[in-house]
Amino acid sequence: MAAEEPGTRLIQVAEHPRLLKLKEMFISKFGSIPEFYVRAPGRVNLIGEHIDYCGYAVLPMAVEQDILIAVEPVKSQTLHLTNTNPKYLDFSTSVNDIHIDKTNPQWHNYFLCGLKGIQEHFNLKNPTGMNCLLDGIIPPSSGLSSSSALVCCAGLVTLRANKLSLSKVELAEICTKSERYIGTEGGGMDQSISFLGEEGKAKLIEFNPLRATDVQLPSETSFVIANSCVEMNKAATSHFNTRVMECRLAAKFLAKYKGLEWNKALCLEEVQVTLGLSLEEMLLLVEEVFHSEPYSPEEVCSYLEISLEKLKTTILCKNTQDVLVFKLYQRAKHVFSEAARVLQFQKICEEAPANAIQLLGDLMNQSHRSCRSLYECSCPELDRLVDVCRQFGAQGSRLTGAGWGGCAVSLVPTDKLPDLLANVQEAYYQSNKGTLAVEKRCLFATKPGGGALVFLEAQTM
Repeated sequence: MAAEEPGTRLIQVAEHPRLLKLKEMFISKFGSIPEFYVRAPGRVNLIGEHIDYCGYAVLPMAVEQDILIAVEPVKSQTLHLTNTNPKYLDFSTSVNDIHIDKTNPQWHNYFLCGLKGIQEHFNLKNPTGMNCLLDGIIPPSSGLSSSSALVCCAGLVTLRANKLSLSKVELAEICTKSERYIGTEGGGMDQSISFLGEEGKAKLIEFNPLRATDVQLPSETSFVIANSCVEMNKAATSHFNTRVMECRLAAKFLAKYKGLEWNKALCLEEVQVTLGLSLEEMLLLVEEVFHSEPYSPEEVCSYLEISLEKLKTTILCKNTQDVLVFKLYQRAKHVFSEAARVLQFQKICEEAPANAIQLLGDLMNQSHRSCRSLYECSCPELDRLVDVCRQFGAQGSRLTGAGWGGCAVSLVPTDKLPDLLANVQEAYYQSNKGTLAVEKRCLFATKPGGGALVFLEAQTM
């Protein structure tokens, strides 16, 4: 797995309506024919929310929805980006002069992250310019990782255009780091599953080192994605990064309490491994170390014996330096309990007991409660949507992705799928038409899809 490169597939473009339309639009826009096409899928995380950046395993699957880019390398060292969706404006820049806007990131900034990541990894002095036309069918800001899919797609585009090669794992690690150029301090789940996804298989994604293990889901189940139609751009607020910093502070508190080099502790999993404790023992330690009331910056500084200036400049990231309270107890409790649920989920899938669907559904329901109450990354619309899905037959339902909007994922016995889709459509979407921006494809069943690919048109070989 570690040495495997993203696949290249030979296709007849005329037999693929979406690719054919993309090719025709490319010719109309640039007056030339694309040399190749790249796709990178979005993902749905079945369980394991907000724990990848803490070092813990997650359990996502790639979805069929993806980002698709038609590409023509050019000699001008100019990047021209355009989008099939007219609401996303055209963008051009020199490939030697990349500036990424962190304050109000537009769609092209995510492409620039992937481009810059590959350029820096290879220390490219004269990278090739590119004409690129993008078509995305992942709902934006929905929790299905459209932004990471774009970063991954851009990384693979840049790699191919410059005639370079990397393994899927190397690409995932580079794209994970390069997405942080946009200002979000995320983990590696989204990028990893975008490259490592396989049709028909969910994956247990583990970190340090990055590796993926197949997880066989129960055959008589379906997974339904339902969009709350509330959008949250995690790069445009401090919600996401605040949670990352709270987990980082919690790791430092636990390390200091146990006499470790707390200033070097960055994530909770690292502290657990160093202490040699189980997740259950870490949960007991959380009860011992933290109080449930929020911590002020001054109290954090007092415990760590550092100045407020040092806290802000050496521990907190830029858009969290003015945060007034840190909920360390709640965030650490969520992380350790959620990490345990991921391992339980995998074990149930492996052992396949007669009541597997019920057990998996219970874990998903527990996960949502923890995300809502301990991690506070849900919203009223998501909570209602989850309740509606459970009411009409979902065995388990939970928010997926960063939260504060976006999608819920539900585990549904296949025989209940038609009724659930019809009832949720009426109970959530029809009744909210006046208050939510309900779009097409808000509600759909999905199955595990394949990872990132390069397409070459047959006659160009």
